[in-house]
Amino acid sequence: MQKGETIEGELLEIIRGLKAYMTYQAEIGVKGFERSNSKSADSEVNLLDKDRLTLETIIERMGECTRCDLHKGRRRIVFGAGPENAEIMFVGEAPGAEEDRQGVPFVGRAGQLLTKIVTAMKYSRQEVYITNVNKCRPPKNRDPRPAEVAACEPFLMQQIQVIKPKVIIALGRWAAQTLLKTNTAIGGLRGKFHDYHGIPLMPTYHPAAILRNPNLRRPVWDDMQKVMKLLGKEP
Repeated sequence: MQKGETIEGELLEIIRGLKAYMTYQAEIGVKGFERSNSKSADSEVNLLDKDRLTLETIIERMGECTRCDLHKGRRRIVFGAGPENAEIMFVGEAPGAEEDRQGVPFVGRAGQLLTKIVTAMKYSRQEVYITNVNKCRPPKNRDPRPAEVAACEPFLMQQIQVIKPKVIIALGRWAAQTLLKTNTAIGGLRGKFHDYHGIPLMPTYHPAAILRNPNLRRPVWDDMQKVMKLLGKEP
């Protein structure tokens, strides 16, 4: 591929991302965009109203989402799992094959390892909230594209708004870089807390990375111990 073609492709992805984000903003009634008349005012769910915002209303607004191209190959939308009052929120990249089949996040091999990590932290899986930046599986588990992230990230932001976790754990490079708006490698981000709109955020390696490289178990556990200390749980 020629250099010009590469740049053109990147520009098209950026344009698609902006278009998806602008469409989403219009749907939720942000001033400055034309609001859709497809629903009556009485039936419209205003996701900017913090008193009415729940996980159920976010799911309702998402619907059978077709905001990006990922919907073309998915089986299920994988929204998230866990209680609205969870102290810890785990955020990964996107669903894998097993998650796409079941509609539940982190249920494959990496998910089984995450469950062990949660248990070691003295929580049950039912006490934490688990989700991904993107809610649909990318083909062949490739990285989500800018337009796909732009279409889906607002829903993640609203999930965080509803749950108000005491700490967010970003699992892997993609989740950490998306939330923190940085290109810094995960190795340079992990091990310390970052601020995400007033919420402590701990980046760490993705469980799938641990499966590929068992030497990452130690640094991940070090990160989780810092989270436990923050929450007043003795390692």
